[in-house]
This record gives sequence, structure tokens and C-alpha cells, in this order.
Amino acid sequence: MRNPVFAQRKADRHLLPEEYLAQERVSAHRNEYLDGRKFEMAGESLLHSRIYINLVGEIGKQLRGKEYEPLSQNMKVRTACSSMFAYPDLTIVCNDPLFHDPEKDVLLNPRVIFEVLSPSTEKYDRTTKFARYRMGNETLTDYVLVSQDKPFVEHFSKQADGEWVYRSFNKMTNSFDIESVGCALTLAEIYDRVEFEPLKEPKH
Repeated sequence: MRNPVFAQRKADRHLLPEEYLAQERVSAHRNEYLDGRKFEMAGESLLHSRIYINLVGEIGKQLRGKEYEPLSQNMKVRTACSSMFAYPDLTIVCNDPLFHDPEKDVLLNPRVIFEVLSPSTEKYDRTTKFARYRMGNETLTDYVLVSQDKPFVEHFSKQADGEWVYRSFNKMTNSFDIESVGCALTLAEIYDRVEFEPLKEPKH
């Protein structure tokens, strides 16, 4: 999700999904939708932007000519029953994308979703958002969380029996595979040009 805040600008009343979409398509700002409420998304930081560009570059290069296609953070993803409309930082779709309506700006069949975390969105991305993605998108096989304040990537992958396996990586030399789309990434690629703040010494 875009950084730094998932600003809680609640709608004056409960919005139906089609009301949200009608407003969103003419809005000057991006808003996500959850259970009848919309929330304004704030602008991204320099670190967020660099990580996003690195992901787009590496994944786009590896998927060129394949049946998998990366989609930018402008593409909304809808969960089942239209309970959530979100803007993932990066989405990968397989074969023919399926859309909510003829506008083709709301994807129904994501294969892989990437979210770049920020302090204000991290809890939401790990809990409510991931739960909705899992339950509401049967095509989803991988969910990748990328920290922006330190080299730390978390990869949730769906197994053949429906269980999700968790792996994490915290060294720039680490690499991991996203087998469902035949893609491999290293933390050095993801964090190219990203300068982290030095860790503060704990107070005694």
C-alpha cells in the first residue's frame, strides 16, 4: 500500500460498491473500500517509490514473453462479495485478466500481490487485508510483504492443500522464488538504491 498513511476519511454513510466505484473513478485521490467505507490513501515516500520501481523492473524483465503479466499500483483488486476494493502496490495476473465490469480497472483474478509496508499500514496489510485477499480471491497463490525501513521481505505461498506457508528473508544476499509465476528475486534487487536509517541504540 502507498506510504505513509492509510488515512481514515470515512464516508458520511455506508456506500454500496457501485457507489464507491462511481465516486472513485472521478476522484482526484485514491481511496480503498472496506465494508461500505472508503479510506483515502496518502502519497508515497522516496523509499517506497524506489522499492516499487525496483520490483516493477525486475519482475517485468523476468515475465516478459510469458503468460504472466505485472500490473501497476493503479489497478484495483476486488475481493469476493465486493467487500473490499484495494490498490496493491504490484499485482501479477495469469493468462486473461478478469474484471469487475467493462471499465477494466478492477481485477478479479490476481495470482501474486505485493505490498510495500509502512508503519501506519503494516498491521492492516498483515491482518485484515491479507485475510480478505485469501478468502476473496481463489486465484491468489502468493502474498509478498516488503518492509521499507529495513531489509525484510515476507513471502506467504499457498500450497496444493490450501495451506499457506510463511518464509522471511532479512539479508541482502537472500533470494526467494515465486514458483507460481516462475520468478526469482533477491533482496539486493528489491532494495537497490534504498538507504536505510541506522538503527537506534536502545535507551537504558
